[in-house]
Amino acid sequence: MGWRMKFEISRHARNEMNRRGISEDLIQDVLQNPGQIVDEYGNMKAYQSITGSETGKNYLVRVIVNDAVEPDKVVTVYKTSKIKKYWREP
Repeated sequence: MGWRMKFEISRHARNEMNRRGISEDLIQDVLQNPGQIVDEYGNMKAYQSITGSETGKNYLVRVIVNDAVEPDKVVTVYKTSKIKKYWREP
């Protein structure tokens, strides 16, 4: 097994995962292999990746992380169909 970053998932983020039907496996995949990482407000970063769904529609999975604490803390997670709104073109 390769080197893995340590992330703590907050209670709020776990509640959002359950409410929104987002698996921990998907969250771990986005954290370990993000399509991109973009700066958000404060010390937050959004780890995000585009993923497909059973319906064939693409979604952006965004994992919002506070990297000013040790270990980095996942503060919330969500999926959105508004990929263009959040995806940063190089």
